[in-house]
Amino acid sequence: MQRCHVTGSTVATQKAAGLTGFSLLTVTPVGGGGELVAVDLVGAGEGDMVLVAMGGAARETDQTRGVPTDAAVVAIVDPSR
Repeated sequence: MQRCHVTGSTVATQKAAGLTGFSLLTVTPVGGGGELVAVDLVGAGEGDMVLVAMGGAARETDQTRGVPTDAAVVAIVDPSR
């Protein structure tokens, strides 16, 4: 899992059937590494610090089992902690 900042959203005019209903977020890992597009499972928004599950772990939640994704936002980090 990586900590990332949400930098925006990604709009797709066509999606694989498994991605229907999911919001796609553009995230940047803390410490660099370039932008990623992640499936949003928790209702995160621009500016939030989030935890992103990567690879096979992104497909291990109830919502993403069988979904074609390599990155999923699974938590919003509490900024006061």
